[in-house]
Amino acid sequence: MLRKGDREVLLDLDYGGEAQNTDGYGSLQNGVFIPPRYLSAATADDGVDGDDPLYVHGDARSKQPVPQLGNFFRDGRTKIDFVLVWEVRSRRKRRGKGKSEASTKEGEAVPCEENSRSERRKAQLAQWRERFVQNLETAGLLMEKEEKANEKKTIHFLKLSAPWDLLVCYAEELCLRAPLQAQPHLDLNTSARVLKRLCIPNVMRESVPNRPVDYYTCAFRKSKLSRFLGCDNHETYFTNTQRHRVVYEILSRTAYGKRKRAEVGVDRLVNEGAYTGAFPLHEGPFQLPRFEIRPDEINQRQVLYQYWARWCKWYKYQPLDHIKEYFGEKIAFYFAWLGFYTAWLLPAAVVGTLVFVSGVMSMGTNTPAKEICTSGANYLMCPLCNTCKAWNMSEICTMAELGYLFDHPGTVLFSVFMSFWAVTFLEYWKRKMATLAHHWDCMDFHEEEERPRPEFTAMAPTMEENPVTGVKEPYFPEKTRTSRIVTGSMVIIMMLCVVMIFLVTVVMCRGIISIMMFHTGSPVLRTEAGTIANISSSIVNLGLILLMGRVYTALAVQLTKWEMHRTQTQYDNAFIFKVFIFQFVNFYSSPFYVAFFKGRFVGYPTNYGTLFGMRNEDCGPGGCLIELAEQLFIIMVGKQLINNVQEFIIPKVKAWRQKRTLAKVLGNKVSHEFHRWEEDYQLVEYEGLFEEYLEMVLQFGFITIFVAAFPLAPLFALLNNWVEIRLDAHKFVCEYRRPVAERAQNIGVWFNILEALSHLSVIANAFLIAFTSDFLPRLLYQYKFGNDLTGYVNFTLAYAPLNYTEYPMCRYKAYRDNNGNYTLFYWELLAVRLGFIIAFEHVVFFVLRAIDWIVPDVPASLELKIKRERYLAKQALAENQEALLQATRPLET
Repeated sequence: MLRKGDREVLLDLDYGGEAQNTDGYGSLQNGVFIPPRYLSAATADDGVDGDDPLYVHGDARSKQPVPQLGNFFRDGRTKIDFVLVWEVRSRRKRRGKGKSEASTKEGEAVPCEENSRSERRKAQLAQWRERFVQNLETAGLLMEKEEKANEKKTIHFLKLSAPWDLLVCYAEELCLRAPLQAQPHLDLNTSARVLKRLCIPNVMRESVPNRPVDYYTCAFRKSKLSRFLGCDNHETYFTNTQRHRVVYEILSRTAYGKRKRAEVGVDRLVNEGAYTGAFPLHEGPFQLPRFEIRPDEINQRQVLYQYWARWCKWYKYQPLDHIKEYFGEKIAFYFAWLGFYTAWLLPAAVVGTLVFVSGVMSMGTNTPAKEICTSGANYLMCPLCNTCKAWNMSEICTMAELGYLFDHPGTVLFSVFMSFWAVTFLEYWKRKMATLAHHWDCMDFHEEEERPRPEFTAMAPTMEENPVTGVKEPYFPEKTRTSRIVTGSMVIIMMLCVVMIFLVTVVMCRGIISIMMFHTGSPVLRTEAGTIANISSSIVNLGLILLMGRVYTALAVQLTKWEMHRTQTQYDNAFIFKVFIFQFVNFYSSPFYVAFFKGRFVGYPTNYGTLFGMRNEDCGPGGCLIELAEQLFIIMVGKQLINNVQEFIIPKVKAWRQKRTLAKVLGNKVSHEFHRWEEDYQLVEYEGLFEEYLEMVLQFGFITIFVAAFPLAPLFALLNNWVEIRLDAHKFVCEYRRPVAERAQNIGVWFNILEALSHLSVIANAFLIAFTSDFLPRLLYQYKFGNDLTGYVNFTLAYAPLNYTEYPMCRYKAYRDNNGNYTLFYWELLAVRLGFIIAFEHVVFFVLRAIDWIVPDVPASLELKIKRERYLAKQALAENQEALLQATRPLET
């Protein structure tokens, strides 16, 4: 337990009983509440032997262990807040191995030397562990150790618990929120309120047991403890996630070696290999017991599994309060955003499906397609390659009809709808985000001065004085970091050039496949040559995208580490920026090429544009939009299927390997009943939310930037996200070790990326409609020559120049005269296209600003609750307690 003198030091920053060491990293002046004798113990240089001592510091009140199921020490009362795990090979085996290698010939002395280095490394890790645990004991944590061993390996489990006095001290330092007054649960689902007003049964609503109570709260103060609700019950006053947070804070601040070398924190010990695991425990098994149990008796993990992680709950609301209570605000915000995004995809998917169906039903009214199908041999088209033959336009009848599905007035209206949808979605997510931030007591959360990352402290070359705290900390010169960032940017540019090279390769591959199809002589293959080439090259492109993504992500990790960012936030932002820029170019370069560049530089007979001796690609018979739709379908849907398979299989394989390792240590004890810490050690380590956010953000780009070409994209995204929510929920509840609950106000830098994508989508859709779609050319033709499109096909085809002797008077698609010069209609159309882009962007961005002005980021009802909570907090922390009683009395009546 924490002694009285230590508690005074922990609470009093101006404590002067002992001299303070201002040069030590993490001293009291740096905001790290550690007793002075802890500082001296951390800098001690006395050696320890290689054995790990047995640390058992249980509750002194308990004389005999009381066996009890659950996350408790052997006394049955002390809660387990955190577990440290490390594995040690049997000392007997190591000695035997060293002896056999030492007795080899002189020419084989290297293995003995390597074994010696390995032994020294293991001794150092053991020494670090012992010092770390001694300092944890000094800080006031309670400990109890368990072991599982066989003849080859021993697995050590060190259980940690924070006593009440320590929790109170750190709760105030970490600004944990304390309850002042209970309030009714908020109905955070807009759809539920709408259906209730319409008196429509809501099948998505479900009563989830053990919902956390909603309170008005304020920052915790030990001196005002009696004014907070539940302060009399020390066992339940702090939630398990709050206890985890406190213990993890202590583990992160505790030194294990010399402070001048910044040998501090459990994260660095895990990175060094001293510990193989450091995690809080799950509340219990996720499956319900076989016997009948009341709903209020099941643990939080079982609630999440029964009412969230199972596939049969795909149409139910997510229990966000339970997720936040169990996993913390950062993970809860991810699932809240994913659920909100999926709900907003529903109207987009419905409208997109209706647009596609309307295209199918109106295919028969497409006059240009009818003219192509009935043209016979009227339109002799110029060859598509240097070695190809002329062909009749009537051969592409099927593709001309299918092209109408992706290029008709409905798709234009849908792209306008999706531009408004994207900006409106983000505006309403701001409101949702503010409501959740207040509801979860993190609206005013600002992260404290972040401690340096473990890798930074280990690799920083010097120690410099922190201008804020005035203490010496690991330091890396800014000039050197800037030069490294510039060098890393050059590497990024080089990798982007590699992506461009692969894009050119795919384009050439598509051209080669088309030529091969034409030379087969088969009428079917000649007609479908462009489609076959586009689909096959898209599959190759998907493989290259996934391969390059894996390679670059590994490279980005090394680059970001090499740049030596001081804090984890700086590291995460730099890493996210690198990977997103690359993945944006990696995934979207090919669709951008098809949408905006393909067919623009073809030239005309006798003056064709070439690339490496091959003629530049032209759009296929159905137009570029149908080719873009094919690419989007293969890349977007293919990536989603592959990611879902990976998310389903990889965690199970990792868990199987971990269980196999532990089973070897337990031997043949089939009847052995695993303890909670043993079962959790078999689970997969939590690796963060980066991959989850990246997948969804890339999907958001696909359904907004290129939606004019692929109206079914929102539908496929919706189906994927229904699966994604359950896969992620199952991973977190059943397959991942419980992560340390992290606080957050929002989804972080990902919101800025989504805003950038939504603005880019407006510009991309404007250019897509203006230059890639046939909407404006048809509209201008109708305006100038008549209300119907009779004769439109002939109008869009030019005759080959007179000096083209291979196939005289053949036709090609362009607005040119017989000399290859652009006609007046081309320049009129160009003016209309540019005018449409300017008008489209200005209207959408004006409406965006109007929505931003009309829809406040914080709802009016929430502002009232915030004022009420601040008033209660002010009264609770005031010296005059009668004011609080007078303030709360009207609410009770």
